[in-house]
Amino acid sequence: MNLTNHFLVAMPSLQDPHFKRSVVYVCEHNDEGAMGIVINLPIDVSVGSMLEQIKVERDLPLAHPASLEKPVMIGGPVAGDRGFILHNSKEEYSSSLDLTEEIKMTTSTDILPLLGTKDEPSQFLVALGYAGWTAGQLEQELADNSWLTMEADPEVVFETPINERWDKAVAKLGIHSANLSTEIGHS
Repeated sequence: MNLTNHFLVAMPSLQDPHFKRSVVYVCEHNDEGAMGIVINLPIDVSVGSMLEQIKVERDLPLAHPASLEKPVMIGGPVAGDRGFILHNSKEEYSSSLDLTEEIKMTTSTDILPLLGTKDEPSQFLVALGYAGWTAGQLEQELADNSWLTMEADPEVVFETPINERWDKAVAKLGIHSANLSTEIGHS
């Protein structure tokens, strides 16, 4: 099983505050474990405020100030001081990983001065931290019915309002969220 480029959609029974009603975009999944970014748990910091706090200087004038009003996400409980940007740009940055043709992940700071300018990716999500699982840990959580899985959809990542991403991901599975039980069980 390889869940790279899939969503993990938290079941209602998953009450861990880091993952309650979360949607995780899985960036990598292999025999050594998994890594993903939570895409629907915002913190009370905008992208613009974050850039000011870390003193990012721009060479280009602002062209898209509204994009700087986007909230930063809590990407997960691991390495909360590290930034991750999911985006759709075809441009390469010094540390970009092509996850799909439509989604890339960049961890290098060379993308930061471009946010809000004419050269920013047309769609992006900024997260601090990531979600990580050791070998076999995610598979056990799946066996425990903590997560639903589905192929990732860029529309959910970039276009769906943050507070609707969990419901939209559940709906894409053909399920109404009201029909999900908070009870865990095996048949």
